[in-house]
Amino acid sequence: MAKSIKLRASAKGDEVTVKCLITHPMETGSRKDKAGKPIPAHYITEVTGEHGSNKVMTAYWGGGVSKNPYLSFKFKGGKPGDEVKISWVDNQGNSDSSSAKIK
Repeated sequence: MAKSIKLRASAKGDEVTVKCLITHPMETGSRKDKAGKPIPAHYITEVTGEHGSNKVMTAYWGGGVSKNPYLSFKFKGGKPGDEVKISWVDNQGNSDSSSAKIK
């Protein structure tokens, strides 16, 4: 999948705020198309956030999360210039990741 994550990270003191927008259809599997055929389930199941080699956040999602989800979280211990990485995996085996330097 093409790059689907827009990511920003900023530090204030020793606290880092990470904000990301993920482009994904997030289909529940219970909707139907115009012809009346079911639209297959296609949603993100796991999102992880890493700072260096440490996992600082894991979220387990289901079909109830909206299309193109926005995620924001905070963690302590980062500083400007450090790298933050966000990764996701969906129920169809697709995945993507993106990284950004903390400002």
